[in-house]
Amino acid sequence: MKKFFIFVLLIGALLLTYLYREKIVLFIFDKFNNTNNEITIDINEDYYRDYNLSYVQLTNNYNVNSIQDLLNLYYTVINAGMDEFKFYCSKEYETCIDDIIYLSKEQTTLSNINNFVHPYNRFTSLKTTYDTLRHVTITLEKTYTEDRQNQINNIIDKIIYEEIKNEKDTKKIIRIVHDYIINNTKYDKERADKNIIKYESHTAYGVLIEHYGLCGGYADAMALFLDKYNIPNFKVVSENHIWNAVYLEDNWYHLDLTWDDPVLTNGLDTLEYTFFLITTSELEELETNQHIFNKKVFTELDY
Repeated sequence: MKKFFIFVLLIGALLLTYLYREKIVLFIFDKFNNTNNEITIDINEDYYRDYNLSYVQLTNNYNVNSIQDLLNLYYTVINAGMDEFKFYCSKEYETCIDDIIYLSKEQTTLSNINNFVHPYNRFTSLKTTYDTLRHVTITLEKTYTEDRQNQINNIIDKIIYEEIKNEKDTKKIIRIVHDYIINNTKYDKERADKNIIKYESHTAYGVLIEHYGLCGGYADAMALFLDKYNIPNFKVVSENHIWNAVYLEDNWYHLDLTWDDPVLTNGLDTLEYTFFLITTSELEELETNQHIFNKKVFTELDY
């Protein structure tokens, strides 16, 4: 009888273990898992931006507890130039996986973060996967290959040597780059109007190597020079347009090379300064429907 009773208890324990197996495994895993405490970010020092913004901040806290923690972690990983990153969602953050699923489906938020990093670190695609133990893996595919980076960097060094030379004044340096890019680039009207793709005009390669650009290419090319001179900057995005924000003399300014390189009906090239380092108030006075941006994301420009 005693053996039978013990047998029943064992069967009952096994049954309960089976029924609650996932919760038991997660409890044990949470209790003894130190994965996040052992995580380190592998930083690409050449293209790392060491500054925080209102929307996202750099972090060394990998024990995420909120969606803002997640956004900061994504920003830190993307900004560091990593191709893959793994972390763990603890049980204390009950909606962690739900928030990750939301971010994966709602790409606008991740695209916004993409605009705050160095062009070489920004992604073309970002995939987030997870397992039943709440291990999360972020995998990124970069916009610029190493070969493209090398070609662009060689051209940038050449332009600096021939055009900027020993200029030290920051505003003059920005103006020289602004003028050079516009004078040596045509707006890729065929791609913009008819989706005829001949050039990589959405990137700095199209602008600096092929000399054809769309707004994203103009903005990336300008950003590469700004980063070269350690001038804080990010890209601003509206519904259909991209341009640069530049931190200069304790203020953030708008810089739009695309609109300073207008496409004229007579086919002539021209160079303008209408969108050269202007304030948000000045931008809004121009009343263009292509420059309406989200001030909750690009908070630095809300003044």
